[in-house]
Amino acid sequence: MIKVPFDDVVSKIKEKTGKSESEINDLVQSKLLQLSGLVSKEGAIHIIANELGVKVYENSGKIKDILPGMRSVELSGKVTQIFEIKDFVRQNGTGGKLGSFVIADETGSIRVLCWGSHADILKSLSLGMIVKISNGLVRENRSTVEVHLNDNSKISLNPIGVEIGDVKENKPLSKKLTELQDNDENVEVNITIVQVYDPRFFEICPQCNSRVKNTNDQWICETHGSINPDFSYVLNLYADDGVGNARIVLFRNQAERLLNKTKEQILSYRLAPQEFETIKNSLLGEQFKIIGRAKRNDFSNSIEFIAQMVFPLK
Repeated sequence: MIKVPFDDVVSKIKEKTGKSESEINDLVQSKLLQLSGLVSKEGAIHIIANELGVKVYENSGKIKDILPGMRSVELSGKVTQIFEIKDFVRQNGTGGKLGSFVIADETGSIRVLCWGSHADILKSLSLGMIVKISNGLVRENRSTVEVHLNDNSKISLNPIGVEIGDVKENKPLSKKLTELQDNDENVEVNITIVQVYDPRFFEICPQCNSRVKNTNDQWICETHGSINPDFSYVLNLYADDGVGNARIVLFRNQAERLLNKTKEQILSYRLAPQEFETIKNSLLGEQFKIIGRAKRNDFSNSIEFIAQMVFPLK
């Protein structure tokens, strides 16, 4: 069932029938009594809308009209944020990858999650690019609406004939490090670096960027078999904002932005870690604005901040 908020259905009925809000609420109470508690208030308002011939949702293609439960949804928007591609391991031991980005139009913004091979599209995205999504599945995650792409979904880049005006972005919420809570999303922190750790390197498949395993002295990718591995990296640092401090985690792209280094330059520290000491010292006291998400580290039982966008503070 497509999840349309109660107040939105009331507004739609008022608009289409001319009934007042009190009249609609009386109808809801009457329906609840009629069905003897076997339906919720939200269910009752849907029944009333159907009885009055009122469509409670219409897939206009605008982001404001995207609702949880919609299938085969089609929408377009400008790319406003691009996040890292993440590797994960399922409960059955198989691996996968997930990428995400945010698009916006004149009515709002929404996050798009790309599973499996769809994650590779992130390499072709750039900020401000127009994308068109077909056959998306809409889900609700922690009260946030998301569009998920599966094997039947399609993404078109800069499609002909699609234009997007001034977009309405979902701006990040500014917080202090001490205010961060587990699963906070789209949060902005202003920090000063107080400690930097050596980057950690790990083997990945050069074709799909998935983590690989060493089996019988061979590096094995679940998708591409035996491969000669490439390397990715993660950078950890401690930051302070004048009120509190926290660990900041930066995966490859964000590490490159913070260090202002290319992939080749960072990979050189894998074989010569002593060369990174100068970099570590030069970063102490530097200030950055970082947008990302908060996550509780189960081992240390503390909140960490996963960087998704990095900007130097002047």
